[in-house]
Formats: sequence, structure tokens, C-alpha cells
Amino acid sequence: MPDASRDVPVHSSPAVAANAEGDEIEVLESIDVLPVAPEDQWKSLFDKFDSESSGFISTERFRDLLAAHGSELDPHKLEVLLALADGNADGKICYQDFVNLMSNKRSNSFRRAILQGSRQLKGAGALGEEVGLGLSQRLVRHIAYETLPREIDRKWYFDSYTCCPPPWLILAITIAEVAVFMYYGLQLDRWVLQVSSPHFLRGPLPYHPQLRIQAWRYLSYAFMHAGIEHLGLNMAMQLLVGVPLEMVHGALRIGLVYVCGVLAGSLAVSVTDMTAPVVGSSGGVYALVSAHLANVVMNWSGMKCQFKLFRMAMALVCMSVEFGRAVWLRFYPPAFPPCPNPSFVAHLGGVMVGLTLGVVVLQNYEQRLQEQSLFWIFFSVYLLFVLCAVFWNVFAYSLLDVRLPPCFELQRGLHELQPPPPAPQASEQDWSQ
Repeated sequence: MPDASRDVPVHSSPAVAANAEGDEIEVLESIDVLPVAPEDQWKSLFDKFDSESSGFISTERFRDLLAAHGSELDPHKLEVLLALADGNADGKICYQDFVNLMSNKRSNSFRRAILQGSRQLKGAGALGEEVGLGLSQRLVRHIAYETLPREIDRKWYFDSYTCCPPPWLILAITIAEVAVFMYYGLQLDRWVLQVSSPHFLRGPLPYHPQLRIQAWRYLSYAFMHAGIEHLGLNMAMQLLVGVPLEMVHGALRIGLVYVCGVLAGSLAVSVTDMTAPVVGSSGGVYALVSAHLANVVMNWSGMKCQFKLFRMAMALVCMSVEFGRAVWLRFYPPAFPPCPNPSFVAHLGGVMVGLTLGVVVLQNYEQRLQEQSLFWIFFSVYLLFVLCAVFWNVFAYSLLDVRLPPCFELQRGLHELQPPPPAPQASEQDWSQ
């Protein structure tokens, strides 16, 4: 059987050529049989084709480059480079993207797809043109179009996703939040505005400025919610946005953004709203949602999700409603005046994390975080903020002589230590009567 990768035009993939000739896919045992052009040679070709814009080349010139020198490449690498050219919405290709693909960062999944022979890439067509997919495959394809802006990344993700491991992190966090809410709902016999109960802040989870020395409260407060309306809105955004993002980016990246958002939320409250407690997972949820929405806006032309404008509007409406509820609750007269209602500043802390660190973590799919200089810049700024907030919590309260509201747990302890008041004695007039 002749070498299909050399006989077909450059716009066809090796898998399509093999199927067109004999409905069989013949794959070389080793991907290194054909010589690979050195990267320096391709770099010089890039500069020769586009000397005015160093490091970039137009997709048209890139196709000419592949037509002239594609025979020097492994056919599998040629398949990936063609997908890169076809899926680029900006009309130009960065040399660094070319280097990433030539270093086998994404070519393995394409090789496995061709070896399986169960489906073929429709030439240079998009992933959405594939037919005969099962329900799970259509779901994976839908998530790819919802979260990834480039066709090359969508194809790579669709070919390589195995649901192993499944998206367990966001589901586990949501289940834990529901369990904690049910526990306090049964204990307090209250399901709406639980925060107005005097026993709500007695537990070991919510953050309270009087108990800020207990460091775990800066994270554990995320499992407590002010009421069923608070939990419901956070769960909806957390599941609808967090689970697809975890399926694409993995638990490590999503967990990093979520935890950083939760921690930034409580620290932001301790710096800007020093007398208020904090409950709810809004810091982590807003970090994920804002990072995803920012990626959609920055890659608007490449995002192929259906009704993307309507979906963004609905997400912003849900975030605004939840944030408005938090602001109203903060300034609403508390049921127990010495202790204010929970703060809303944690939402803003989560948004700031999402727009900075979260955007970088989610922007470059499957690129190692260790190789992203911008990630380390934002991460260093985040660590500096955490360090400053820690020093603020240690020294600022005493230096500013902040009068903190009493904690219900401390009130109960002081009440138990005080002797009971003496019973009133009856007067002689009472006895005579």
C-alpha cells in the first residue's frame, strides 16, 4: 500500500487518505521513521516568510510552508499541524505553538485516534462535523465547545478524554456543603436565613473575627451557608460551571483556583470588613465563574458554544442576584444587634482571583503551569496578598483598636462562668397578703 501521507494533497489528513483508498488505516510502527526537520530550520522558514512580525506567521503562509516541507515531517505531526492551521481563528500562528506541537505535547492523542480506526477526522473539518457519536461522546464534545476556544484543543480533548478520573472534586465539595446545611437545618429547625439563629455561629466552621486565630476557619467557612437560597444559587453555579471545567482542566487546576478564591474571600473580609463574620462558598464559586467568563470574552471569536451571549447574560444575572442578596443581608438589621450579618466582600475577593490567577490557569489548556511565567507572576502577587493579610490580622486589630462584636460561643462561656443572680425576696406586705 503506498504511503498515503505523500500522495494526498496537504489539506487531507493521513487517516482520511487511507480510508479513501482502501477503507483501512495503515500506521507506521514508529513515529520517528521519517526525518523531522530541526526546529531551527523551521524557525528560519518562519522568519523568511514573515520577517515583519517575528514569531508569527499567517495561516495561508503556514499552509504553503507545509506544502513545501511537509514531506520532511512525520505524518502524525503533519496531521496535528494541519489541525492547528484549520482551527486558528486569528489568522496567524505563533511559533511557540508550533514548538509545543512539535514536542509531542498533543500529538499522542491524534496517533491513538488513528490507531483505533473507530472514527476519522473529517479532513480539515471541525469536531462538530463528526456524526454517529454516542450520548457520552456528544456530551464530551459539547463540553469541549463550551470551555475551549481553539479547534486543535477541542479535537485533542475529545480524542483523549476517558473520564478517568471522573470530575470528583466539585461534586464532593457540593455534597459536603449540602450535608452541612442539612445538619444545621435539622439542629436549628430553620432552613431559610439560618444565619439569623443565635446558634448558627457557634460551630467550628464559620469565620468570626473574634476567632480569627483559628486558621482553619479561613477555609472551612465555605461549607456553611446563610440559608437555602444562598446554598441553592452557589450550588447551581458551582455545578454548571465547575464540573465542565474540571472535566477539561482536571481537579488540580480547578482545586487551585477554588481554594485560592475561598482563602482570598475570607482574608479580604478580615482586611476591609473587619467586624463581620463570613459564611458560604461564594469566594471559590466566583473565582471559577469569573475566570471562565473572562476566557470566553478574551477568546470570543474562537468560542463555538451555542447561545454564548445568552449564557453569559444568565451567568451574570445569577451572580448579580446572589451578590445583591449578600449586600442586602449585610446591611439588613441583624436579629442580634451586637453581631452583624455575614459580609459580602468574599464575593469580590473570589472575582479578583478569577480575573487574575484563574484566567492564567484556565487559559492555556494542558500547558504545564511550571512553564507559564505569567502564572508565577500572579501567584507571587497572590502570596504577597496572603502574607500582608496575615500580618494585618495579627497587628492591625490591636493597633486600630477595633471593637469586635461578641461571638455567641464566647457569650455562652462567660454566661456559664458567672454565678446566677439571687432570687428576689418577698416583702412583708407580700407575706401579709
